[in-house]
Amino acid sequence: MMGGSFFALSSGILAVCLFTLPRERTFKIARILFKILIRIMGIRLSVIGREHIKKDQPYLIMGNHQSLFDVFVIPAAIPICFVGIEAAYHFSFPVWGYLIRKWGCIPIERENLTKAILSLDQARKTLSAMSIGVLPEGHRTRTGAMGPFKKGPFYLAKEAGADILPFGIHGLFEFNPKGSFLLNPGKVTVNIGRPIPFEAFKDLSPEELKNYLFDIISGLSQKKEPGR
Repeated sequence: MMGGSFFALSSGILAVCLFTLPRERTFKIARILFKILIRIMGIRLSVIGREHIKKDQPYLIMGNHQSLFDVFVIPAAIPICFVGIEAAYHFSFPVWGYLIRKWGCIPIERENLTKAILSLDQARKTLSAMSIGVLPEGHRTRTGAMGPFKKGPFYLAKEAGADILPFGIHGLFEFNPKGSFLLNPGKVTVNIGRPIPFEAFKDLSPEELKNYLFDIISGLSQKKEPGR
C-alpha cells in the first residue's frame, strides 16, 4: 500500500520534471525516487562494478530481465542517463506509457518486422548521442533462468558501432516472480561488467555476438557477493 502510494507520488513528480527540467536532471531525480521506492517495497539493493563505467560515453546497456521491478532497479543501480527500448504495448499503459513516451523511450513491435527495423534505426541514431538500455530476452523469465536472446539488439550493436555495457541482476525473480502479486523482501544484487568495446566484437556476426553476450550476462546474473 505504501509502495503504491509512493509510486503514484513519484510518477506525478517525474511528470512535472519532464516538462520543466533537462533529461539528465530528471534522471537524477528519478534515481533518488526509485531508490526510495524499492527500499519501501523491501528490496535491499547492492551494486558491484560501478567503477567500470565512463559516464561521458554512450553505451548499449544490456542485462537480464527478471521482474517488473527491473524498471526501477536498473536506473537505481546504473548512474548513466539512458532511454529504453520497450515493447510497443507498454506505451498504452496508464501513467507509465505517458512517462516512457515523454522520456524518449523507443517502442518496438516484435511481430511487425518493418516497424521493428524502423525502431532499430531510430535507436541507432539515438546511440550516437546517449545510452540506450535493452533487455535482450524480450520478456521476463518465468523460471528464474535466463531465456534466449532476441537478435535485434545485436544487429543494433553492430550497426551503431556502440560499446556494450553488460550487467546481471540476481535476486529480483525471487522478490517478485512473473505471475505473482506477492513481494518477498530480500537482497538484490546488480553486477555491472566491464564495457565491451566495439573493436572487440566488430568482426563477430550478430548471432555470434548474441551467444557471446548471453554467456557474459548469464555469468554476471549468477555471481553473488562473498558470504551471500
